[in-house]
Amino acid sequence: MKYEIVNLVASASLSGTLDLYELAMSIPNIEYEPEQFPGAILKLREPKVSMLLFKNGKVICSGASNEEQVAQAIRKASKLINEIQKDIKVQRKVNYTVVNLVATANLKTTLDLFHVALNLDNVEYEPEQFPGAILRIHDPKITLLLFKNGKVICAGAKREELLKKGLNKAAKLVKNITKQKKSSGDNLLVE
Repeated sequence: MKYEIVNLVASASLSGTLDLYELAMSIPNIEYEPEQFPGAILKLREPKVSMLLFKNGKVICSGASNEEQVAQAIRKASKLINEIQKDIKVQRKVNYTVVNLVATANLKTTLDLFHVALNLDNVEYEPEQFPGAILRIHDPKITLLLFKNGKVICAGAKREELLKKGLNKAAKLVKNITKQKKSSGDNLLVE
């Protein structure tokens, strides 16, 4: 099944204490409101990502579509910060941990979400609350949003091979449910 990674979230450390107030005063694209959130938000244009900066030097990068963008963003942020706080070294070799991959895919079939929810374990479907069904898979540990038009949003994988495994597992589960419905005489297509 084809998929597209639309968001990659990673964490890293800049190995030092950050003065978030000083950074917010010196760098125009940093927002810092400590009474609302303990971290500062740095928005980069290239690559187009948002980064949460914390006093202890921890950084959370989100919005990247691949790991090269994560590394590029952390290098760029460390360079910006180093210009104001010299004790924070510019990251040449970036060490980070991917904490979440978000991807979109298409099952290329119309889904009867009521039928899916009735016949699969670990599915929540409350159409008056949300138009998609929530499927939780335990191995690998991922969550999928299934929509009537066959579109899928997958979140929670920490590596791309786990993302693939989870999407393939979900596709097989849904395909089996769809086959059962067809063989019982129900129409697969929902009008």
